[in-house]
Amino acid sequence: MDLAMLFETMLGLTSLSALWTGLWLWWHARFQPVLKPLAGFCAMMAVWCGGHLALQHDLLLPGKALILANPLMPAFFLQFALAYVTAQPQQPQLRWIEWLRQYQSWFLLASVLVVLLSWSQPSARVQALYGMPVFFLFDGFGWFNLAYTVLLGMLAHWVLWRGRHAYHGNKHHSVVAISMTAGLGLLLATSFVFPSLGLNWYPYPMLVLPLYLVLLVYSVVRYQMLAVNAFASRALVYLVMGLLLLLLMALMSSLFGQFGMPALAAVPGWQLWLYSSLLLLLAAAAYRPASRLAERLIFPGVQLSEAMVSRWQQQLSLAADWQQLAEQSALLIRQPLKQPVQICLLQGAELLAQSAEVSALKLMVIATDSDDQSGKHWQFSIPGEQGLTPTLKLTAEVFGSLLVSSCGRLQSALALAEAQKQQLAQQHLVELGALAASMAHELRNPLNIISMASAAVDAELRGHIQTQLKRADRLIADMLVYAGRLQLQPTLFPLQPLVQSLLLQAPDGVRTELAMPADLQLYADPYRIQQVLQNLFDNAFAFLRNQPGACLRVEASTSDTEVQIRVLNNGPALDPALLDGQLFRPFVSKRAGGSGLGLAIVARIILAHQGRIQHDTDPDWPVCFTLYLPVVSGEIR
Repeated sequence: MDLAMLFETMLGLTSLSALWTGLWLWWHARFQPVLKPLAGFCAMMAVWCGGHLALQHDLLLPGKALILANPLMPAFFLQFALAYVTAQPQQPQLRWIEWLRQYQSWFLLASVLVVLLSWSQPSARVQALYGMPVFFLFDGFGWFNLAYTVLLGMLAHWVLWRGRHAYHGNKHHSVVAISMTAGLGLLLATSFVFPSLGLNWYPYPMLVLPLYLVLLVYSVVRYQMLAVNAFASRALVYLVMGLLLLLLMALMSSLFGQFGMPALAAVPGWQLWLYSSLLLLLAAAAYRPASRLAERLIFPGVQLSEAMVSRWQQQLSLAADWQQLAEQSALLIRQPLKQPVQICLLQGAELLAQSAEVSALKLMVIATDSDDQSGKHWQFSIPGEQGLTPTLKLTAEVFGSLLVSSCGRLQSALALAEAQKQQLAQQHLVELGALAASMAHELRNPLNIISMASAAVDAELRGHIQTQLKRADRLIADMLVYAGRLQLQPTLFPLQPLVQSLLLQAPDGVRTELAMPADLQLYADPYRIQQVLQNLFDNAFAFLRNQPGACLRVEASTSDTEVQIRVLNNGPALDPALLDGQLFRPFVSKRAGGSGLGLAIVARIILAHQGRIQHDTDPDWPVCFTLYLPVVSGEIR
């Protein structure tokens, strides 16, 4: 084959492959828009190669026009580079790429303008070269066309090369591969300029253009389409086998004569290679049927199919609880294994469910705690698998894997359902709180009427009525505080004066002690903190009243992260039953006349301040409540 025919063949192959690749990319651009400008690049490469072919068939004017349209190639490639690199940028120093992206339509418009000017001006000539009747040479305005094309192509490659810094992992590798492949293509394509520069070199690099196009597309989509990787893997295997076959045929043809087989030695090498390639293709076509036959011979009996596995997945996903999953699993696997199977689902040593039918063959799925704290790890075992044939054993293992996945999904679904149930319960409590607040407001009106009506009765009865009205008013006030929404208004205030004013309300016979720094300041809502201390003091006074040696002590100290306030008294110790998580719940008070909401309100206010309260054990004080309030932005002194 002479050089002119080789040139025409390779460019024809490049044009056809570029056209097919462009259509394929355009079809997939429905799901990945970044491929659309790459499809335009492939189409323009097909047009460019078609221009060279037109010149070889004396179509001079169309050939020149198609070749002079080459600025559109880098214009489309620049659009692709900008779309591919700026999809998910990670570095702000590449903002210039985003600026180029905003003006990318202007580059395309400028390319169209250069093409139109090239068509209207003397830009190219042809001459006989390398045994070809005509070969394209730049002339006149064509040099500007060439310079613009090269500069635009370099800009596109610079965008890709610089944009690689914005990504890590697969995307980074993909950008590097595209940059290197595209740079190779730029060098291959520009080899046709040699004659225009007076270099009498045959453009051998242009003969490799079909391979360049394949490498470019593969470097773009290899990390995005699994089908492309599978196809490339098979193609590489076939290519390696074909090369090995070619070497083998060359070796055999040289040895045929030495082994007394001159007839075979006289057969042309290309015929041997062609016959061997046909045998290779036939062997590749027969591989799948032969492998299926081998599977049936080695694994006789029930054959797994995609439809069977899909049906298993669908049926197992319908189970709403553990028992239903066990029963459904036993029903599904019974027929393929040709015997009854008992399904046992366990969580550690706890049996979650098992199928009703008792069988010697069991399939057990056990959940254990995962080491990486990702939840439960499910695994299956078949204690009686020794009696199964290889096919049935494979079937049981596949079904067990599906059952393991179903157990994980069911566990997640049940956990989600429980979370939704708790959310509904929480919402119900919120509604009850709103109802309680509304009722508390409504109760104040009849209480006021009763208070006014009691003015007409005798003094003793009026005293009893007023006492109960005050108790009811206190209960209503506590309900409003507990059920209402806490809105804090924090400020910086000295703590000691507030505590001293509350301790002045101590009843006769109760001694008070205060131990805290005089300059201690607290950043919190002073009204809410007063409520907390008032409730704690009232509870203490109720038990200390009329008790010999009664004492209430308040201590406070600070650290780098929190303020600690201790309220202690030497009254009777709390009931141990209340200390087991019940102390700060509403309506568990044992104090006569109490509303049962005092400590619950205290805990709610402290929690709203991002603090905590607890009852501590102190050898010198039977009752000790400790408040922990956080230091906010270093405001507490």
